Amino acid sequence: MNLLIKRFTGVIGISVIAAIGSTTIEFIRGLGKLGIFFAEIIKSLLPLRFYWRIFLKQLMEIGYYSLPVIGLTAIFTGAALALQSYTGFVRMNAESAIASVVALSITRELGPVLAGLMLSGRVSASITAEIGSMKVTEQIDALYTLGANPIHYLVIPRVIAGLIALPCLVLVADIIGILGGYLVAIYKLDFSAHVYLTNTISFIKLTDITSGLIKAVVFGFIVTFIGCYFGFHSKGGAQGVGHSTTSAVAVSSILILVMNYITTGLLFSY
Repeated sequence: MNLLIKRFTGVIGISVIAAIGSTTIEFIRGLGKLGIFFAEIIKSLLPLRFYWRIFLKQLMEIGYYSLPVIGLTAIFTGAALALQSYTGFVRMNAESAIASVVALSITRELGPVLAGLMLSGRVSASITAEIGSMKVTEQIDALYTLGANPIHYLVIPRVIAGLIALPCLVLVADIIGILGGYLVAIYKLDFSAHVYLTNTISFIKLTDITSGLIKAVVFGFIVTFIGCYFGFHSKGGAQGVGHSTTSAVAVSSILILVMNYITTGLLFSY
C-alpha cells in the first residue's frame, strides 16, 4: 500500500513539474515571438511607405469612435470617486480635499488606465479579428504576392494611430472625469462651485497631466501592437481567430497594468 502511494504521488509530482515546465517554455516562446514581431516592425520603418488613407481611417476608428465609451467611463468614474472621497474624508473633516483628490486621481492614474483598458477591449479585439480574418483567408499572403509589405499596410498605420489617439482620448477623459466629480460635489454634496473649481485649479500641476499623457502613449502602443501581433499569428479558421481575439484582450490588459506600475515608478521616483 505504501509503495502504491509513493508511486502515485511520484506520478503526480512529475506531471505537475511537466505542466510547469511546458507553461514556462510556452511563455518564453511567446516572448520570443513578440520580440521578433517588434523587430520586424522596426526593420520595416526604413524605407517606410506610409498609407495615409488607412492611417486616417484607423485614427477615426481608434480615436473618434471610442469617445462615447471613454466619456461614459470617465464621467461615472469621477462621480463615484467624489462620492467615495466624501464618505471617507468626512470622518476626518477633510471635505475640502475632495476636489484635489478627484483631479489628481483622474489625471495621474484613473484616466489613462481606464482609457487603456477600454481600448484594450474594443480596439485590440477589433484589430486582432480584422487581421486574423485576413490571415486565415490568406489575404496577407496575397499582399506579399502583390509586392506590398503587410507590416507597412496593416501594422504601422494602426500603431501610429494608437500612439496619437489614446493621449487625445485621455485628455478628454481627464476633463470629463473632473466634470463628473464637479457635478456630484455641487448638486449632490452641496459644495460651493467657486471653491471646488479653485481647489482643483490651484492643486493640479502640469506634471500631473503630462504623466498621464506619457502613460497613454505607452498604452496606445500596447493596445495596437498586441492586437496586430495576435492577428498576424492567428490560425485554425474562425475558432482560431476567436481564440486570438480573447488572448489579445487579456494580454494587452495585463501589460497595461504592468506598464502602469513601471511608468509610475519611473515618472515619480524623484
